[in-house]
Amino acid sequence: MEIAEVMDSVGSAIDVVGVAVIVVGALVSSWIAYDTRRRTPGAPIYVAYRRNLGRSILLGLEFLVAADIIKTVAVTPTFSSVGVLAIIVLIRTFLSWSLQLEIDGRWPWQKPASEGSAGQETASSS
Repeated sequence: MEIAEVMDSVGSAIDVVGVAVIVVGALVSSWIAYDTRRRTPGAPIYVAYRRNLGRSILLGLEFLVAADIIKTVAVTPTFSSVGVLAIIVLIRTFLSWSLQLEIDGRWPWQKPASEGSAGQETASSS
């Protein structure tokens, strides 16, 4: 077996893991939301459900990007395949950033509200 075949198999396996993470994450998020609603009728579940689902999608996207990188760089390192990889990574990065913004309600480079206010308190007390 050639190294290209091995890397293609590894990339395909990581693709499967990425899809499995998204599917299992969606099922677990749904189960948690259902169980919360069942135990506490009327409990607000939308925000927590959305965060859990978004986290599983983000993690799955990371695996899918890794698989694309492995398959492109190790299996078919042509200029056109690297260009396609760059477009795929850009699209998935945009999706990841959008999901992160939806989950946290802030840009990734911004401090959480609790950290920002704690930093202001120490600066003002000095």
